[in-house]
Parts: sequence; C-alpha cells; structure tokens
Amino acid sequence: MRYRIDHQTIYRYGSDVMHSHHLLHLVPRPSPWQQCMESSIQVQPAPQHRFERLDAFGNPVIRIELAQPHRELSVRSQMLIDLFARPVVLAEDTRPWEQVRDACAYRRTGPALEALEAARFRHESPHVRIKGQLLDYARECFSENRPILACAKALCDHMFAELTYAPGETTISTSVLEVLERKRGVCQDFAHLMIACLRARGLPARYMSGYLRTHPTRSSAEEQPALIGAGATHAWVAIWCPPFGWMELDPTNGGFAGMDHVALAWGRDFSDVSPLRGVILGGAAHELSVRVIVEPVAPAAG
Repeated sequence: MRYRIDHQTIYRYGSDVMHSHHLLHLVPRPSPWQQCMESSIQVQPAPQHRFERLDAFGNPVIRIELAQPHRELSVRSQMLIDLFARPVVLAEDTRPWEQVRDACAYRRTGPALEALEAARFRHESPHVRIKGQLLDYARECFSENRPILACAKALCDHMFAELTYAPGETTISTSVLEVLERKRGVCQDFAHLMIACLRARGLPARYMSGYLRTHPTRSSAEEQPALIGAGATHAWVAIWCPPFGWMELDPTNGGFAGMDHVALAWGRDFSDVSPLRGVILGGAAHELSVRVIVEPVAPAAG
C-alpha cells in the first residue's frame, strides 16, 4: 500500500512572536514494514537555522529557529510512504505475561540483553503515571500464564467497548485516571491509559505517533467506514511480545495496527514525540489549526 500524506499546522498569534525554537517529529522513521519514498517540510516564515538529528529513541527530529517577528507560523509536511504487510503472529505463540514482566525486572546485573531496550518503556513517564486503580481495571485481561499478546488484545478490546471517542473534552494535561473515570477522550488519552495499564504490571509499552488512512475503503461487498481519529495525527500502543518483538494495537479502533497506520515516531508518551512543539517569545494568545490527509495512491509502474 502506498500513501500520500499532507499534514499542515498553522499557528495564528494575537501579537508578534519575536523569537521561537521548535522541535518537529514530522519525518517518518524507517521500519521493516514502512519505507519513506519522499519527504519534504515547508516552514513559513523561513527559519534562520535548521538542524536535523536523531532523538534518544532513534526518531528523526528537526529543530528550527525563527528570529524574525511573525504573527503566523505554517508548517506543512508532505510525504510518500510505502507500507508492507506485517507477519501474522498468533497470540498463543507469545510468552506468558509473567515471564515478560520478570525478564524486564531490575536485577543487580540488569535485565537480559534481549530485554534491555524494552525495559526503558516499563516505567512512569510525564503523561503515564502508574496507579493501583489501573491494576483493577485490567485484572480480568491478565489471567495466570496467559500469553502476553492475548492479554494485550483483551485489554484493547475492553477499552474499545468501554471508552467513547470525544474530541474536545480532554487536554494534554488530562490524567489517565481522569480518562478512566470519565471513560471519554481521544486517541492520545486511550494510548496513555492502555500504556499505563500495561506498565502497572511491569510490562514494556511504548507510545506510537503517526497517521491513519483518511477515507473509507471499498471492498467487493460494501464500503468500510473511516477509522476513528482519521483526519488528524493519531496515537496507538506497542507492547513487547517475545519472541516476536513489538506488536502494535490501536485501542481507539479496537484492533491491531496494520496497513491503515503510518508511524512517525515512538517514545514513552506524547511528550517524547509531539509532532510540533516549541518555545516562543511573545505571541500572547494563539489559534491552532491542523489538517491531515492520508490518501492511497497507485504505485508507479515498473
């Protein structure tokens, strides 16, 4: 599957911004199931300085500096992405969740080599606090010796059945316990809540930032509905499932991530991989508008 993606962000300020620095996670990271064929980022006004590097999690990141007064900032990212089918993994072939937890637990010598990278995603982070209520919420999903992928899928299904997608009712400062109490939120809320439930049991889970296919798909029988959260940036969850590595689930849509999901970056939570964030001098109040279009295109002949 090939997608053309157009992601535009515009900030309109109430007064002049005199100076600003911004970090952009807008270049998709490569993976075995995803290849970026083209990528471009246009910034208006043009930045005085631009630096490209990898962050602590291996994600491409761009830092820009604007030193001229401006009342509007426009960042437009366009890319062409090829997605490939992922291997089919049977839940019963993954290890029991207790074994995964124990493999990542602290020891004097540290976790085993295969668990070392995963272990960094099992602790609290700025938007993922570990609380006892989370153990109770997910208890039925984690029966004794149940394969970890079966547990994660059960939790994903449980959240999809209980939670309501409600844009505008939460903010980035809304805690996972508030989301759990209200049972309402958006994709980043649901991703943070699922990650918190997994980490509460000592299991590594990471936050995935990216995009969803925008429009419904058509099959020979009927039109499939658009995915929940399309038309904006999206968030889902990856859980470490030895011996197969990281497996991705989307609690907002109640299933595995696949050919409809394009990954930009991953980290501990939203704070690590925000598509665009910055520090500004001036500006007063601001208005934000975001437009995301993810459309399938036919691969070039040959």
